[in-house]
Amino acid sequence: MTTSGDKVSIPRLPEKDQSPKRQRFLGPRVPPSLFGIVLGIAGLTQAWRAAVPLLGTPQAIPDALSIMDAALWLVLVGLYVAQGPRIIMADLRDPVLSPFVSASALTAMLLSATLANAAFAAGRVLVIVFLAVTIALGGWLTGQWMTGGIEPDSVHTGYFLPTAAGGLIGANAAAQVHLHALAEASFGIGVICWVLLGSTILNRLFSRPPLPSALVPTMAIELGVPAVAGSAYFAVAGRTVSLMACVLGGYVVLMAVAQARLIPVYRRLSFTPGAWTFVFSYTAAAAYALEWLAIKKPPAATGYAIAAIVVLTAFVAWIAFRTVVLAVRGQLFPAWPPAHQAVDAASPS
Repeated sequence: MTTSGDKVSIPRLPEKDQSPKRQRFLGPRVPPSLFGIVLGIAGLTQAWRAAVPLLGTPQAIPDALSIMDAALWLVLVGLYVAQGPRIIMADLRDPVLSPFVSASALTAMLLSATLANAAFAAGRVLVIVFLAVTIALGGWLTGQWMTGGIEPDSVHTGYFLPTAAGGLIGANAAAQVHLHALAEASFGIGVICWVLLGSTILNRLFSRPPLPSALVPTMAIELGVPAVAGSAYFAVAGRTVSLMACVLGGYVVLMAVAQARLIPVYRRLSFTPGAWTFVFSYTAAAAYALEWLAIKKPPAATGYAIAAIVVLTAFVAWIAFRTVVLAVRGQLFPAWPPAHQAVDAASPS
């Protein structure tokens, strides 16, 4: 999500940093939060793929979504990298934006696992590459945050993305390409980081002032992470009903109820690209629910699956339409130069 209109107080760069060299790139400012778009579409792809055993829908639907997502991912990554290493490093040091940089690698892992269905060797190699990138980025950011100096009010639920979500998505992707030991290790990273970060993030949400409006959609990630954990557990341990599967499923239900309570809060928000955070989280929850339906096969399972996939697709289509409207109006990208890039020369790299 963009931080335009955000209430997080982050100073501007000193004038000496606003040099012509700094502003040589003339393309749009692409904040890392925009990677939530491709991560959300990848989540919708996973939901459609989970619906195939229940509904017998053509595999061409998730395949087409993956192709579209891969093309969009290439465009966004290209625009982001073209901004130059200074902007990228400033984003990685930014207490608000840094977690969203990892969304590009998470999307790439999901796309690589999908590619393995058609070209197994290539997909397997890319899963390894992007899982390594995810772990490296998660470790770097963890070290960055450990240096201190982050204001408590800058912490938000997006902090789950680099390590907790990254490890769990990596576990699912590695299992799909038959790298089971790597999948188990990645699952361990994801679960441990989810538990450790969870207390810090919930303390921020419970006891500090409300999140700025631009960051409010990140609260949906409280649902997305346990849903991804449940799917990753099925991928690693097998699709059987066990104690851990029920524990994870129960927590997803709890967080789904919490999201229902937050609907009045969400309804007060103006539409921004940050709405794609809802897409990632809700598509992950829907995909997980569809996996449970495929395992348990309750009466009317097909009807439940149809309702879930239709409502989910309509919701994502609405988000996509609103995003296109923003792009047509020239409001998709924030102003350039970025106002948030406050890099203290004395801060550790």
